[in-house]
Amino acid sequence: MKFFPKLILLASLCSSVVWAQSPFMAAASAAKSESQDVWWKHAVIYEIYPRSFQDSNGDGIGDLNGITERLDYLQSLGVDAIWLTPIYPSPQVDFGYDISDYEAIDPPYGTMADFDRLLAEAKKRNIRIIMDMVMNHTSDKHPWFIESKSSRNNPKRDWYVWRDGKGPGIPPNNWESVFGHTAWKYDPTTNQWYYHKFYAEQPDLNWRNPEVEKAMFGAVRFWLDRGVAGFRLDAIPTLFEDPQLRDARPVGGTNAYGDPILDDTYTDNLPEVHDVMRRLRALVASYPGNRVLIGETYLPNIQELDKWYGGASHNELNLPMDMQIGFTNKLDANLFRQRIQEVETKVHDNQPLIVFDNHDNIRSWNRYGDGVHDDEIARVLAAMLFTVRGTAMMYYGEELGMVTTPPARVEDVKDPIGKIGWPKEKGRDGERTPMQWSDSKDAGFSTAAATWLPVAPDYKTVNVQSEQADPNSMLNWYKKLIEMRRSNPALHDGSLIMLDKSNPNVLSYLRKAPAGSPSVIVSLNFTAQPQNVSLDLAGTGVAGNTVKTLLTDASALQSTTSLNHIELPPFASWIASVQ
Repeated sequence: MKFFPKLILLASLCSSVVWAQSPFMAAASAAKSESQDVWWKHAVIYEIYPRSFQDSNGDGIGDLNGITERLDYLQSLGVDAIWLTPIYPSPQVDFGYDISDYEAIDPPYGTMADFDRLLAEAKKRNIRIIMDMVMNHTSDKHPWFIESKSSRNNPKRDWYVWRDGKGPGIPPNNWESVFGHTAWKYDPTTNQWYYHKFYAEQPDLNWRNPEVEKAMFGAVRFWLDRGVAGFRLDAIPTLFEDPQLRDARPVGGTNAYGDPILDDTYTDNLPEVHDVMRRLRALVASYPGNRVLIGETYLPNIQELDKWYGGASHNELNLPMDMQIGFTNKLDANLFRQRIQEVETKVHDNQPLIVFDNHDNIRSWNRYGDGVHDDEIARVLAAMLFTVRGTAMMYYGEELGMVTTPPARVEDVKDPIGKIGWPKEKGRDGERTPMQWSDSKDAGFSTAAATWLPVAPDYKTVNVQSEQADPNSMLNWYKKLIEMRRSNPALHDGSLIMLDKSNPNVLSYLRKAPAGSPSVIVSLNFTAQPQNVSLDLAGTGVAGNTVKTLLTDASALQSTTSLNHIELPPFASWIASVQ
C-alpha cells in the first residue's frame, strides 16, 4: 500500500491475549533463543503481484496456478521466499488491500486447494511463502464492518473508529486520507462518521478494542497453521490514531490531490503500536521454523526504525523495511554510504532489510536512471542490494529491467488514486504491468484477448526468454549476484566496513569474511565519468592489497590485481576478493 511518511490497559491486555501467559516474556525468550543463522537473514525475498505474474486460465488476470507454473524459474533465479500481495476475497477497490475475508482465497486467483498446491510445490524447491497481512483496515464489505455499520448499538460498532461530526456535514477533524481528501465518511443511517486512512471503502479497525486484536491474531494463526513462513504487514505504523482526534497541523503546500499537506503525528507511528508488535512477535515465534514478520515501515529516521525491531530487546518485527536506503531516489554515493552505515551501527545489531522496488512506487530503473545509462545504473543498484549486509527484497521483473509504464490517458487508469489525482498522480498501474516472459503474445503472461493491464511495449526484447540466452543480460547479472551472495562466505556472513569514506562519486566497502575465508571488496561508480580509486585496508583487520575480480560489468576491470589506482569506468560495478 502506498504510504508516504513525512496504552492499552492491563485488564484489556489480559483479556485479549489468551494464547500466552506473558506475551512480552515470550517475545523476549523467542528473541534470545532464535538461531543466529535463521533462513531469513540470508534470504532473497521476491515480491509477486499475483494479478500480474502469470495467468493460467486465459482470463487476463494472474493467479495462483500461474505462480506454481513459474516456480522453476524462481528457483533458478535463486529466490528463497515469495511475498504474495493479498490474495484474499476482496471487492478489489484497492486490488486486494480491501479484504472482505481473511481466511479464504479470492476466486479469480484460484481456490484454497490451489494455494495448498503452491505451498507444497514451493516447499519442494526450498521456497517459502510469505502472506501479506492487512491489519489496519478491512473492506467496507467485510461482515465485521457491515455489522458495525448497522446500528450504534451493534456489538461490533466499536471494532471501527466512529465519531460524531463537528456539525452538520462537518467531519470530526481535518485528517486526510493518504489517497486524497478527507479521511472521514458520513453514514446517514447512524448519523456518524467513520475513519479511513486510505480509501473510503477501507474503514480503519479500532485497535484500542481488544476484540479486534483477538480476531486479527486469529487470522494470523489460520495461515501459520497452514504452513506459511510469515507475513509482510501492510501499512503497519498506522494501526492507532490519537484518541482525542486533535486536528493535524498544516506544514505548508498542497499534495497531488490539491489537499493541504498535514503533519501525521496523530495518525501514524503512535507508541501503542509497539505493544501490539511485541504480542504478535510472541505469537509468530511460538511456531516452529523461524517464521518471519516483515513490516511496511516508511519511517522518518533510523531511530524510529530501531524501535520497530524492538531495539536491544529484539522482540518486535524481524525485518522492518529500511526505506531510508532504497528510496533515497537520488544516485548519491555519500547519501547511500551514510544510510548503509546507519543501519549497520544504529539498530542494535538487528538484521537490515534492503528494498529498492515494490508495487507502490515507480520502479527504481526510472527513479535512479538518467535516461542514458539506465541499464548500468540498474546494475549498480543490484550490486549494492546483493552485496551489502542484509536480507534482500526484490520485485517481480526487476531482474529483467522492467520499467514503469504509466497510462497515457486517464480513461485507461485502473488504480483509483490515479483517477483522483490525474495528471499529477497517475496511480500505480505503471509499476504493476504484466511480467514479461517471452516475445510472444502478451509477453507469455496470458492467452487472453486483453490483459487486466496492458503489457509494456518493450516486452519483445525485455523478457525472460531472450535474457536467459544472453550472458550479459540484466537477468544473468542478477543470477550471478544472487549465486555469489549465497556461496561466498564474506557476502553470506561477513561484516561490512566502509572504505574511501570521503569519495563523493564512488561507494566502496569491505565485506570482512569469517576466519579462513577471503574478504570481498565492492566498489561502485555512481557517475558518468571514469573514477580512479585507491582502497586502503589499514585498520580493517584484513591484510593484503592484491585482489582477484569475482564479478564486474566492465571488461577493463577483469584483470585488476591491485587496490591502488583502480580505474572504474562510468557506472561500473566491481566485486573482488582480497588475496
